Amino acid sequence: MNPILESNYYIPDVEARQWEDGKIYLYGSQDVCGSDEYCSKEYCIFESADLKHWTAHPACFTSEGSHREDGASKALYAPDCEKIGNRYCLFFCQEDGTEGVAFSGQPYGPFGGARAIDPADGDGIDPAVLVDDDGSIYYFWGQYHAKGGRLDPESGRVIPESMTCDLLTEEEHGFHEGISVRKRNGIYYLTYSDISRGRPTCLGYATSDKPLGPYKKRGIIIDNTGCDPESWNNHGSIAEINGSWYVFYHRSTHNSRFSRQVCVEPVFFHEDGTIDEVEMTTQGIDGPLDGFELLEAFRACSLKGKCFIEEYRDQEKYFSYVANLHNGSSMEYKYLYLKEAPGAVCLEASVLYEDVSVLVSLDRKTENTGSMAGESEQEEASDREPEVLSEIKLSRTCGKYDFQMFRAELSGEVPEGVYCLRLTVKGEKGMLGCLKSIRFLPKGKEASV
Repeated sequence: MNPILESNYYIPDVEARQWEDGKIYLYGSQDVCGSDEYCSKEYCIFESADLKHWTAHPACFTSEGSHREDGASKALYAPDCEKIGNRYCLFFCQEDGTEGVAFSGQPYGPFGGARAIDPADGDGIDPAVLVDDDGSIYYFWGQYHAKGGRLDPESGRVIPESMTCDLLTEEEHGFHEGISVRKRNGIYYLTYSDISRGRPTCLGYATSDKPLGPYKKRGIIIDNTGCDPESWNNHGSIAEINGSWYVFYHRSTHNSRFSRQVCVEPVFFHEDGTIDEVEMTTQGIDGPLDGFELLEAFRACSLKGKCFIEEYRDQEKYFSYVANLHNGSSMEYKYLYLKEAPGAVCLEASVLYEDVSVLVSLDRKTENTGSMAGESEQEEASDREPEVLSEIKLSRTCGKYDFQMFRAELSGEVPEGVYCLRLTVKGEKGMLGCLKSIRFLPKGKEASV
């Protein structure tokens, strides 16, 4: 289920790798929740055997370990990691364009012995590494102009005669930043943060039959527009895990360009090697979710209006929720499986005014809706107005964090099937409240949330 990590982790720019031990490792930068700056000064690596349950390895590399004297004062931007020989090599960059590599005997670090990557050090951000089938190592980096070349791992230098500039450019390919490279069936896939739709919210991809190109732009894999009112960028990777391919990407929260969280969706290849654009979902790799299980509101895959995901934290607990609900705010959850007709729905909400209500709609998923749908089909499905099955009347609670349960019956019959859940807020002007959870109840059952 998306986001895939516990809600208190804000890990964007993820490279997913599966090593010989069969486990999956996530290498990404780390945002500070609520900050108005990108990234912190440390990396946290996550380990999983099933893409669902994750172990965190905090502070596996910190900016104090940089090869530059002033490195400790710089935030760590997007990393990559590869196993070269018997060492795991963590390629890192910092906000000032510093680029280097640190080493460990374990995939989760700690990493040390950092040294520069020349000539990338000081020349850009967002390193990416590919170890080809013949053992050749290729290094990529850059912003607005993608650069690459063969890497000599002993010297830490990109071999000068192999240097290739303008692999991709912003003018021709929409290339903004965030290179990641994989090889599949003899085709090299270069995914990147694509600005061709006005903001770099897309993960675009280009392909070539050679690691250093030329690359041809092929399309968009995913666009995170709608995850937050202020969402600005996207950065991630595609990866093969146990024979299946996935796209790892991030979504912004807190009405900001920051506080980003990692999500994952399956991707599908055609015989010609092209990839269908996939939609953001709540379910992620899990398939449709049990429609009668408690659903945390912050797992919305689409937010419209002024609402956004926020976190509450004190010394004893933390939780995420949808904040800043205004008249017309809406949230979508894709997709829920209802094995029988629900009789009622419960919302856990805080309410600041009287005369506030939430419209509950279920839009049945059609054969062409979902991850295999084309862009026009996704837009058509998203714009379709589903039938309103209930209007839950909410009464005022004692403040923003006083979440109370509200329940309402559903009208009409809901046949067994897979649905997109849409919640739409009605009320007067101003911030009306917040939403913490949703749950459907089978007919004849009382709320037990």
